[in-house]
Amino acid sequence: MVALTALWIPILLSAVIVFVASSILHMVLPYHRSDYKKLPDEDKVVAVLRSAGLSGRGLYMFPYCTHKEMKSPEMLERFKQGPVGTITVFPGGPVNMPKYLLQWFVYCVVVAIFAAYLTGRVMPSGTVYLAVFRVAGTVAFMAYGVGQLVNGIWRGQPWSVVIKEVIDGLVYSLLLAGTFGWLWPR
Repeated sequence: MVALTALWIPILLSAVIVFVASSILHMVLPYHRSDYKKLPDEDKVVAVLRSAGLSGRGLYMFPYCTHKEMKSPEMLERFKQGPVGTITVFPGGPVNMPKYLLQWFVYCVVVAIFAAYLTGRVMPSGTVYLAVFRVAGTVAFMAYGVGQLVNGIWRGQPWSVVIKEVIDGLVYSLLLAGTFGWLWPR
């Protein structure tokens, strides 16, 4: 068993490496550029949303119904007519990228802490690189990769986007695992 305090260097370094890798995947490589689509007649749609008072942060579903209403003939017709979807609304104003990047980095640290905790409980000091790599990578992939599948199942995200996010999660997990295997206490 390895104490969590003995793993602070791989925790922080793996978080930094994943953070940098995610920046490269999302800003330099072109394969995420098709993830979002422009709304048809965006100015009119946004004006309608604004006039309806939709300005605060939230997740909205349309057509909206309760579980009881879901099978009523009126709701079934509304679903049939479409469109059916969800809209995520952020607070108004410019995109606060520093805030989102800080939150992402904190998330990377949290994932690394959990990977360190579990790996440290099942792998003693001196464990070979590949054994540490497997455990730490599996834990990290559960957070970075597998968790993305929910967005395709329940949030309606296109599977092409979800698969790209799972692949990103695999890359992040491999980087974290490599860092842990490399810096594991001997």
